[in-house]
Amino acid sequence: MNELVQRLSKGEHPVEASLRPEKTAAAFKESIDRGYVHIKFTNTQGGTDLGIKLDSEASNFNDADFEHQKGKVHLVGELTLNYVQVKCIADIDLTTLDGKGHLKPLEA
Repeated sequence: MNELVQRLSKGEHPVEASLRPEKTAAAFKESIDRGYVHIKFTNTQGGTDLGIKLDSEASNFNDADFEHQKGKVHLVGELTLNYVQVKCIADIDLTTLDGKGHLKPLEA
C-alpha cells in the first residue's frame, strides 16, 4: 500500500476545511450542499488536499449551525489517493473549520 495512504490510515490526524476564496462556514455549507468538499490533512509535507464526494447517508450534519458558525459536522466520502480507493472520515468544528480525520482503505 502507498506510504501516504498507510500513514493517514493510522490514528487521527489534524484536518481543515480547504476553502477558496474565503474560509467561512457559509462557503463550507455551499460545498456540502454540492456534495463535494475539500479536506486538507495538515500534518503531511506541504499538506494533502483531498476532494471528497460525500456520502450523505454516512455523513452527519445534525449538530451543525452554519448560520452561527457553531457545532460540528461528521463527513464521510470516498476518493482515490495515489491509486488506492479510500474512505475519508473527518469531524470538522464549524467555529474554526478545523478538526480530526483519517483514511480507511477500501477492500479491492
